[in-house]
Amino acid sequence: MSSQAPIRRVAVLGAGVMGSGIAAHVANAGLPVLLLDIVPPNLSDAERKSKAARDRFAAGALKNMLKTKPAPFFHPKNAALVTVGNFDDDLAKVADCDLIIEAIIERLDIKKSLFEKLDALVSGDTIIASNTSGLRIVDMIEGRSERFRSHFLVTHFFNPPRYMKLLELVSGPTTDAAVMARAERFGKEVLGKGIVVAKDAPNFVANRIGTHGMMASIHLMLEMKLSPEDLDALTGPPMGHPKSATFRTGDLVGLDTLVHVVENCYQALPDDEDREVFTVPDYVRTMIERKQLGRKTKGGFYRKAKDGSIETLDPTTGEYRAKGGDPAIKKACKEIAKAGDAAARVRKLVETEGVVGEFAWKSLSRALAYTARRVGEICDDIDAIDNGMKWGYNWELGPFETWDALGFAATVDRMKADGLDLPASILKMRDDGVERFYDGDRVYDLGKGEYVTRAKDPREVTLEVMRRGEAPVLKNGGAEAWDLGDGVLGVTFKSKANSLDAEVIQILDEAVAKAEAEFRGMLIFNQGEHFSVGANLFAVVMAAQQKKWDDIRTMSGRLQAASQRMKYASVPVVAAPYGMTLGGGLEVCLGCDSVQAAAETYAGLVEVGVGLIPAGGGVMNLVWRALENIPDGVEYDVSAFIAQVFKNVALADVATSAVAAQEKGYFRRGDGISFDRARQLHEAKQRVIALADTGYHPPVRRSYKLPGESGIATLKLGVQTMVDTGWASEHDAKIAAKVAEIVCGGVSGASHLVSEDEVLELEREAFVSLCGEPKSQERMQYMLMNNKPLRN
Repeated sequence: MSSQAPIRRVAVLGAGVMGSGIAAHVANAGLPVLLLDIVPPNLSDAERKSKAARDRFAAGALKNMLKTKPAPFFHPKNAALVTVGNFDDDLAKVADCDLIIEAIIERLDIKKSLFEKLDALVSGDTIIASNTSGLRIVDMIEGRSERFRSHFLVTHFFNPPRYMKLLELVSGPTTDAAVMARAERFGKEVLGKGIVVAKDAPNFVANRIGTHGMMASIHLMLEMKLSPEDLDALTGPPMGHPKSATFRTGDLVGLDTLVHVVENCYQALPDDEDREVFTVPDYVRTMIERKQLGRKTKGGFYRKAKDGSIETLDPTTGEYRAKGGDPAIKKACKEIAKAGDAAARVRKLVETEGVVGEFAWKSLSRALAYTARRVGEICDDIDAIDNGMKWGYNWELGPFETWDALGFAATVDRMKADGLDLPASILKMRDDGVERFYDGDRVYDLGKGEYVTRAKDPREVTLEVMRRGEAPVLKNGGAEAWDLGDGVLGVTFKSKANSLDAEVIQILDEAVAKAEAEFRGMLIFNQGEHFSVGANLFAVVMAAQQKKWDDIRTMSGRLQAASQRMKYASVPVVAAPYGMTLGGGLEVCLGCDSVQAAAETYAGLVEVGVGLIPAGGGVMNLVWRALENIPDGVEYDVSAFIAQVFKNVALADVATSAVAAQEKGYFRRGDGISFDRARQLHEAKQRVIALADTGYHPPVRRSYKLPGESGIATLKLGVQTMVDTGWASEHDAKIAAKVAEIVCGGVSGASHLVSEDEVLELEREAFVSLCGEPKSQERMQYMLMNNKPLRN
């Protein structure tokens, strides 16, 4: 086997939370996985003879993953790729694997015992990796063969492996460079991970910097006598960090996990100048003793009270109290969070007078200085350190990007005035008059003392880089269309939350005409947190309250027309959904020839939650998608297909991954899935080009016989049963009845071939009718005011 051969079969040893999560994500990538764990202790004599009993730990982990939320698998079917077993009976099977990932307990003696067995079993180019951050490679490979040592490395996945992009790779002193390259290629290309090559230092890159920042902030909070709520307000979006900030992140991760990482730093870093930062406050230790570990124990730094309110654990008393915090800090941070991009926010945070700016400066300056002192110890590349924090901790800016945002020279001068210890490399950079760490495609190398070209994957291209020209081809207040090069016209929404309003719909229609006249194809690629959360509900509510029924009908008709215009365009149209792709956002995708979806795409037609039905061609296109592969001349009963479409729409069923969206018929099975969203724009554009280059022709319209009156009656009967048993309200039943009429082609659907236009008319009529229903208006208003559905 070549050392560059692709990795096709993986074994994961250890079926705990991390090991099983790694196995699930490997299965998500379509690879078979062997998941092994120990034989359960204290089995009876009969159980010891039972393979099922001996496999109980691994089998139980697999079973639990099918119930875990958020789900480790893209779709439950992926669990079929995981084979379970135990170390005593099945360890020899790892000899057939290309990669073995050990994820057992963090005890050196137990790991070394397992590695001794693997050394005798494994040959050729099989890679052996330990998923650890607490043990040194030199200690783990002691006594192992030359082959083992040259094929051994550390893979440090972040939990949960499906959702966290960061994968840290660490080589040992004897790890073959080709082995590292092969592992890096697997992580990046197959698993879609962002790779940071770290040095073999305790907790590597992200956890070293991240836990230092968290603990330093907690100590500073206690020193400045701030509350936990104050700390989370300050260390969240205003600082360019997630909304979970500090304490909510601790609750999500689990206090036991967090403290384990922190204590490992303290024990393993006797010479760290900031070692005392890694001491755990007494009140946090008391929480651990009380099993107040966060979400998994329904109580950590925060908990939900019996009345549904959120309570905070007070560090001064050790008891829960009503949520509080300084109103002035909360108000200031709320304003700062609206101040534009992350760079603008962090600048405004530090510049704010009073306790807000004082805390921000002390916290950030200490964190930046500490990170600078770690360059060369944990990693040589400041770009990799920044990426590690963005991919592993969901920061918007890495430490050195934050430094640039604050102004390099001014920040260094203020740090020096405060007496902070800065490494010689930073002082030289300042003396040489260097103004920033990042300069276009260059990054400052602190080791070399000069700029170097940033390592870039050309596929990880942004819309700003890809688009051509000084101005968009088309533009209005809701959307733009840019020339993306290679004959591709790219449409991007600019509305709030990328919602569909009249201007967005107008650009979609105009862009198709422009693409047909001057381009080879069209791509819909949005930016922001989500692809599209659906239609502009506020506009619908306003029109309904004013009884502008014709306007509502026109609104629906325009989205339907734009969808049909894309569907039958003479050039291919591709959508690149990601994140929330709901309601009208999914209807846009259904109108496209193809989709290149991010793996983490959450798609569904959710209009029933606001008392409406999809009215942009979504119901019709779901029906037509379900039936499109039925060959001409085949006698068919479409009832089962129609019933499934009905359930998907009437129950507002949201697919929780792009794979699940394929299974539900929202996307086609041949549509593309991007594991790494950084490459999605490139991959989506290539899909447009491939369609254009391989003889694209628009589809021909088809008509189908649908279930008609009898199908409507059957579906209504099922809904009435749900009402009778309390699962649905009378208004739910009224909405579902409208959906039933549409998917069945109306009362006469079984008597003739039903056209798309007929179903689209049924959609429009149902939509207008429901807009006039008081209970639907209540649902719409409640959603706008509370951002959650009303059941009435």
